[in-house]
Amino acid sequence: MKRSYGYILFTLAGMAFCLWYVISASRDVVYSDYIRLINSYLPDVWNPEKFFVADILTRIPINYLARGINTEFFHFSVRFDQVLGILGLGAAGLCVGKYAREQGLGLITAAAAAVLMFGLNKWEMLINGSGWAHFWAFACFYYYYLVLDRVWQARKNPLDQRRRRDDILLTILPFFITLGIAGQYSAVYSGVMIVVYGFLILWSFVKKEKRELPWGKYLICILIPLGLYLISNACTVEEHAGATDLTLIEALGQNPKFFPAFFIKSFASMFLGGETMELKLHLPNRVMLAIGLGVMAGYLLALWLNARYRLYERTIFPLLLILSGGCSHVLILISRWIFLEQENYGMSSRYGLQFQMGILGILLTAALVWKLEAVKKAAKPKKGYGAEKIAAAAFCCIILAGNVVTTADELQKAPYRRERYEEKIQAALDYRNISDEDLESIFEYRKGPEKIRAALGILEENHWNVFGRPEEGAKQAGGQEG
Repeated sequence: MKRSYGYILFTLAGMAFCLWYVISASRDVVYSDYIRLINSYLPDVWNPEKFFVADILTRIPINYLARGINTEFFHFSVRFDQVLGILGLGAAGLCVGKYAREQGLGLITAAAAAVLMFGLNKWEMLINGSGWAHFWAFACFYYYYLVLDRVWQARKNPLDQRRRRDDILLTILPFFITLGIAGQYSAVYSGVMIVVYGFLILWSFVKKEKRELPWGKYLICILIPLGLYLISNACTVEEHAGATDLTLIEALGQNPKFFPAFFIKSFASMFLGGETMELKLHLPNRVMLAIGLGVMAGYLLALWLNARYRLYERTIFPLLLILSGGCSHVLILISRWIFLEQENYGMSSRYGLQFQMGILGILLTAALVWKLEAVKKAAKPKKGYGAEKIAAAAFCCIILAGNVVTTADELQKAPYRRERYEEKIQAALDYRNISDEDLESIFEYRKGPEKIRAALGILEENHWNVFGRPEEGAKQAGGQEG
């Protein structure tokens, strides 16, 4: 078997594992954000009036097409959305595997990257299918970074046959990514690319590498869709259950320790999942803070290695991932500090998808330092080189071990999560007789029981989701007779 096939097999195996987990830990029933989506877009999912709205670009337009297909052919199945999410995660895995293969980093590095990519520290995103488009958004980010890295590596080779194609991709991809699929997640992607293109423009002037390097054009192609998104976003009205009414200044004065603790702990979640640390291991607060500081030290080490060995002169893909991961932690702090009473909110598994970009960048940086002979020769390492390599390798091994522990813990919880889904199915089929308090608790939606009943009523009327499966109705009828 050719070595290149190994990278693809890791991705396929990871996707199969995630699909098996999703089937083991969930059932095909709506809850949480699906309640809002049903009330907003169903049953007339093809109604253009629900598409051409002022904040259209914030609603991830690609969702409209998928939602239409789902209702037409799959009776509004959560499984359909879950599979789409896993496919998106697989697309991201292929991008990382392709980079590892092209850089000659070996199957061990690719296998380690697959363990991180398909680990269950993002279990909530996997089983809550409503966020499937976010997986594809990050796959697009990985692909865009991969194309940009290829252009950067070929900047001194005007005869590279891929340059014309890559130029077109870097021109059109930002419009598709930001306006069509990424939504709010485009904030980090756009912010990182603005900084990077600013640096590359400066680099071109300093190094006099001006020919055929249209960094300015690529920057404009980032700014235009970002500006359009921000205009659309100004028309949205957001609701956050449990959010504080304090201003940022008031919050800083009332609880100044909250902000650094929130930020540091969010890094800890990339070693051990939040639930694993809190509910299984019962780690004290100071230990979680220490873990977070350790992960932050890993970021600094990776940045140091990129600078010390000038990796950025040869490849910038790992650096782009590190910057994206680090900026995601900052963005979550900025956007989620409003949950002032929840210091551990940043450790939620819903953020694992975006945080892991930084960890993957650190892994690839460590692998480059160990494997690239060109780096070794160019760096002319002095005393201490071995210590840097060992520190980077040790950090990656520790992170991998933590992710394995988190995944194992989540696999143990899978049967219990599935039981909760069974409870949701029974409640959905009997939603008229469930108390308001139980309805909100079971369906994890705290914005009014009337909205939950309205959403389930739409599904029942159209025979979608649990109401479109005769076996569920038979079970319910049998239970009532008994």
